[in-house]
Amino acid sequence: MLSIDTAALLDIKKDFPLLNREGEEPLYYLDSAATTQKPAVVIDAMDKFYREEYGTVRRGVYRLSEKATAAYEGTRKKVAAFLGAESEKEIIYTGGTTDSINLVAYAYARKFLSAGDEILLTEMEHHANIVPWQLAAQETGAVIKVVPITDEGELDLEAFTKLLNPRTRMVAVTYLSNALGTINPIRQIVRDAHSVGAVVLVDGAQSTPHMQVNLRELDADFYAFSGHKIFGPTGIGILYGKMALLEKMPPFKAGGDMIIRVTFAKTTYQQPPHRFEAGTPPIAEVVGLGAALDYVQSVGIHNIARHEKALLDYGTEIIQQVPGLRLIGTARNKASVLSFHMEDVHPHDIGTLLDQQGIAIRAGHHCAQPVMDRFGIPATARASLGPYNTPEDLDALVRGLLHIREVFA
Repeated sequence: MLSIDTAALLDIKKDFPLLNREGEEPLYYLDSAATTQKPAVVIDAMDKFYREEYGTVRRGVYRLSEKATAAYEGTRKKVAAFLGAESEKEIIYTGGTTDSINLVAYAYARKFLSAGDEILLTEMEHHANIVPWQLAAQETGAVIKVVPITDEGELDLEAFTKLLNPRTRMVAVTYLSNALGTINPIRQIVRDAHSVGAVVLVDGAQSTPHMQVNLRELDADFYAFSGHKIFGPTGIGILYGKMALLEKMPPFKAGGDMIIRVTFAKTTYQQPPHRFEAGTPPIAEVVGLGAALDYVQSVGIHNIARHEKALLDYGTEIIQQVPGLRLIGTARNKASVLSFHMEDVHPHDIGTLLDQQGIAIRAGHHCAQPVMDRFGIPATARASLGPYNTPEDLDALVRGLLHIREVFA
């Protein structure tokens, strides 16, 4: 076993019930980029809400409804503080990162983009940060331009600078690539994009659970993330938007609670954020997200980043003991992801054989087919880390891969 900075490691696996199943074979969970496991405090908070406190929000004058509303709006304040937003009014509840990006592509891009305007994407984007912009471009006549990535999986910043021009109206970029682990220089990207008058949306699905985010420092115009990737439930996500932009945007969905007055002649809409939150929201999921953020704050996002960096360095070193294995994504600044390709072994076979040994990884294109095309492969196997992982998880991964290498020898 090679050395690892044990002083950097957290001891929180005990907080996650699924990772502590008694009387069963060990589970080596290495798929946090897809979804994170849930600590007991999140499960308990949602259970308590449903058992003891459930009521709808904003519509009732009875105590249960008022208490539910306080919890619902309280989470909004927690999110604003967690992200360093100016105000909780800039925080919109959505169904997840995909929903958030679609909201901006619909309510902002379709209103403010026109024929000949340019939308700048990168070659490392998740499909959720590509397809909505393709649809917006088809509707508006805007043109999509793509920033290439290097052999190491880093953004080609020189190419990015050359692509920026006065026609660039929107830049949509991931902060941390789900397929490569690359951390992009968002401050520089935002600064350069703003210099030509472009608006910037940051896909924060992967960055939010792994690193400190301060939106006042980043100066991004929109920022999106999902609850289930930061130890919360599925079905809840966040869109941050600068108030000056949100106030100009029409509703994305229409229905109850996003209105002030409805007549058959005319309807007037709420101010943000409620303008974008039509219908009965996922109340228990919002409560769960609030508990998840409380949990992250109790552990410390800096402690999580330090823990995962130590594991990533360790895993990067030991995984290269496997003959015929090629890491995909070797950026100088990266986090939490080990994507790899094994000579003569399909990633799906790797995933299936590892699962037989209790090792859970992801195998496929990771909703990032342009990344796979860039590296000339159909798919990768991907081990992704969370703060509950340990060196033993990575040792088990390497043992499993060495066994697979013997099987396919």
